[in-house]
Amino acid sequence: MPATSRSPSPLRADYRRLLDLCPVLQVTLIADGEPAPTRAQGWYSAAELAADPTALEAALAGEATRIAPVAAEHGTAPRPHVAASRLLHHYLWSVCVLIAGPWHLARRVPVIDGSDLWLHAPTGVLALRPRAHVTLPGEDELRAELRAAVVTHVEPLLTAFAAPTRRGARALWGMVTDDLASAIWYLGRMLDAQAGVTAPAGGAGGAGGAAGAGEAVATGEAEAVAAAGAVLPGGTQPLLGAAAFRTLCGPDGRSHPTRTRLGCCLYYAIRPDSACVTCPRTPDEERLQRL
Repeated sequence: MPATSRSPSPLRADYRRLLDLCPVLQVTLIADGEPAPTRAQGWYSAAELAADPTALEAALAGEATRIAPVAAEHGTAPRPHVAASRLLHHYLWSVCVLIAGPWHLARRVPVIDGSDLWLHAPTGVLALRPRAHVTLPGEDELRAELRAAVVTHVEPLLTAFAAPTRRGARALWGMVTDDLASAIWYLGRMLDAQAGVTAPAGGAGGAGGAAGAGEAVATGEAEAVAAAGAVLPGGTQPLLGAAAFRTLCGPDGRSHPTRTRLGCCLYYAIRPDSACVTCPRTPDEERLQRL
């Protein structure tokens, strides 16, 4: 049986480290006993987004307002399903970092109930009240617990977002798979950035090359890529496919891990000249140029 702790203190330390590590993760931690964010101030819990069409409509309107100026600068006017897809991608990636972060950093899998994570509709920032977590001695069992924690949290939201995003179940679970792989990968890159390390020629993890004198080897990304592959080996329904990282070698001899998303997040519909580097639309030659 999983060892589940109701003490918030280990997770709070994990999340303080995670928020320091991940500058793009905008999350406020809510203490036990502290009042929850309110609808009157534009906050909606994940449970409300999944069950209340009014809450979801407010969140979608907030995302449409946020992306409109960027889209206008690039001569586009995204349709409603694009805003819905962008909001869902933002939420899924964020919650995957919030669940995978403590797992990757401290081998604790948070259990995030839909009533303990809120989205601020006007800004897209999140608020979290950490509660329970799961620890297990076996790595395979803990990886299974990680997948289960993600699936349990996001499943009601996928049902709610199906119509606004105009996507079927397979495409939606593909998005979750992409965002979980991306979240773990991001954690590795941020660990390297925090340590001030660089990837030597021949590989992000140091294979095939040596670091210069006094230069630390970038192992965080390589370890995260391996970790994502172990979490998502394929055949882990309802999560689709595998992390399926591969290596690109640049003309300078440096190698770069990459993967191709199972589905498109529709960022190109806002900025046609800037498709994601892992987008199915982005060829390897362009990826290497941008890397």
